[in-house]
Formats: sequence, C-alpha cells, structure tokens
Amino acid sequence: MTRARAVLKSATILLIVALLGIATLIGLVRWEHGAEMTLPAPTGPFAVGRTTFVWTNEALTDDLSPEAGTKRTVFAWMWYPASRSETDAPAPYLPPAWRQAQMDSLGTLMREFLNRDTARIRTNSVVDPTVSPAQPSYPVVIMRPGGGALTTDFTTLAEDLASYGYFVVGFDAPYRSSVVVFPDGRVVTRVSANNPETMGYAQAQQLANRLLPMWTTDAAFVVDQLERLNASDASGRFAHKLSMTRLGVFGHSFGGATALQFCHDDSRCKAGMDIDGMPFGSVVREGAAQPFLLLLSDHSKEAASVEGREVIGDIHAVYDHLRSSRHVAMIRGANHFTFSDQMVVKNSLFIRAFLLATGGPGALRGLAIARAYVHTFFDVYLKGAPVAELANLRQSYVEVVPFDTFPPDAISTR
Repeated sequence: MTRARAVLKSATILLIVALLGIATLIGLVRWEHGAEMTLPAPTGPFAVGRTTFVWTNEALTDDLSPEAGTKRTVFAWMWYPASRSETDAPAPYLPPAWRQAQMDSLGTLMREFLNRDTARIRTNSVVDPTVSPAQPSYPVVIMRPGGGALTTDFTTLAEDLASYGYFVVGFDAPYRSSVVVFPDGRVVTRVSANNPETMGYAQAQQLANRLLPMWTTDAAFVVDQLERLNASDASGRFAHKLSMTRLGVFGHSFGGATALQFCHDDSRCKAGMDIDGMPFGSVVREGAAQPFLLLLSDHSKEAASVEGREVIGDIHAVYDHLRSSRHVAMIRGANHFTFSDQMVVKNSLFIRAFLLATGGPGALRGLAIARAYVHTFFDVYLKGAPVAELANLRQSYVEVVPFDTFPPDAISTR
C-alpha cells in the first residue's frame, strides 16, 4: 500500500502541476487578448492619414450576389502622406461595426483566444487629415489582400508605404471579401461556395479562374474612381494630389495574382509586385510589360508534391514571359502570412510556437523585410531610385535567398 500511495501522490502532484500550467497558459492568452498593442511604426518620413470611400460601378452587375441586377460595389481604404494637427483622431484598426461583423464570423477559439481584440490594436494613422504639402503630388499604389482577407490585414505594409510618400489604396468587395460593412450598417459576408480556401485543389483552381476577372475589373474600376477623384474632389483634399501616371499595384496571395493579371490587362499599371501569390490567368503564358517583383515565402520543399510543382512551374512561366525588369526574392523559412498583420495581431505564444516549428523569421523581422521590399521596389520604378537599392536589400537581410534556379535580378529592356 505504501508504494501505491506514493505513486498516487506523485500522479496527483503531476496532475495539479499540469492543471496549474494549463490555467496559467489560458490566463496569459486571455490577458494578451485584451492587452493594448500598437502596430510596427512606419519607417518613412511622412505622417500617415487614412480615409475610406464606397464606390458603386453602375456599368457592371455582381454575378456573386444572390439578388439579380445588384451593381458591383467596393469599400476602399486609402492611406496617404499627411499633415498633422492637434485635432487629429487616431484611425481604429477596424471601425466598430467592422469589428463586430468580423467577431461574429469567427469561432470562439479564434475570437477569444488566438486573436487579439482588434479594439485594442493601435494603428499609426489618423482619420481624414489634409494631404502633406511637401510635394505637389504623390504616386499611387493599389494594394490587394488575398482570398477572403480584409484590406486592413495589411495595415502595416500600407502605413509604411504611405510614410514614404504614396497614396495606398486597398479595397474590399461584397461576396469576394470575407465580410464587408457599409456605412448604413449593411453587412455582406462571403458564402462558402465563393471561398476557394475551403475546397480541394482542383475545385479551388476552377473557382480562382472564375473570380480573377472580377478582381481585375474591380481594380480597374478603383483606378477609374481615383482618376475622377484626382480631377475633381468635392472635399478639396485630394484634387490634383494623386500622380496617376505613376501607378503601381501589389497584392498578397490571390491579390498578388490579381496584380499580375491587372498589369497584363491595363497599361495604366507602371510597376507590379506579387507577394506569395500563385499566378492565374493569361499572364502566366503571355507575361506583362511592366517591371515586376515576385516576393515569396519559402517554397524550397514544394517540389515534393504535384500541386507544389505546378505552383513552381507557373512562377517560372510568368517570370519567363515578363518583358521588363524582373526580380525574384524568397525569404528563407517564411510562411504565407509572414507578410501580413496576422503575425502580430494573433496571440504571440501561438505565433512563437508556430515559428519554432517552421524555423521562419520572427514576426517583426518578417514584416520588416516585406516593408523594405515594397517601398524600395516602388521607389525604384515609380520614383526613379537606383535599381541597385533592391540588390542591396539582400545584404541587409540574410534571410532573403534566391528562389529555385532564378537569378537574383534580371534587368531587361525587352
């Protein structure tokens, strides 16, 4: 009996320690969920403003709407170089109605434990300030998130680029983005039939090819609206401030595929960037005429699967058909979300465990690399900075390595 009691006592102690450990972990996760945090500060010289627009395309109906005849609409977010004043109001990460809609769409685990409370996330932008008078006008860059992600998931990239003197315009679209909330309170969510992330590989490919023309025509419509805003802005804030002849486009994941296809389709695009997006559409075989950068997560192990080999093959095909300066960079150990706010707005314990398993760069380090490549690429091709600045980034970030058999850079005048 003495031995049995000793074993029972040891088991009881271990159980108590385990329960205390679990309780402590849950407590830490819940504390962090409600703790205030601020996104990484922009690295450029300009203060950053943010404003929003709702634009309806009367020329096109939305084929994904359950109501026939519904016109295409986008909710646009704009970040820009700003003048600061004492009356500036901080821009919320998500407006209250958007926060509630997003929470309603998440399960308890994601909402209460793995994600921070977005009401406690502080941005580095202010609401509706005047445009900085430091320059007569600024280049414009369209930014597209991937899949059902929200534009605000890339606030860190948008704020940083705006701080270098750019108008950065992203947008969310009903039935294509995971959720859209209009000023009148109407909430539109995406149904599973329009979500390739819930499908098998072949079915997701078919849906992506169906969605791509919608995404590119939405982007073209947003550029049209920006041209109109620049020509005549009733508020007086933006008229003649947007340098529409210096237009860039970049996106993440399916947003990156959209950037590639949009630049193939629309000559208003002067430079483009695909951040870890599998290419789709005619651009794969026909290429694009603009300078392009492919910034990738670690694809070094994908050749082991049929799907991975197809992705690599399509990246090769796009690269081979690009007809201007072309750049490819891969971040060793990076994952698909290295480039987004997800790495800092999700629970840090979860992120650290994930990075320990994958061996990728730290959350802030990955975002620093992404920010440096985004603003440097557009500085080169929209502002005329020396192209050597892109090559120099490889010396600053040892995590950046060549992808597959591609050369580091191919400067072409084809």
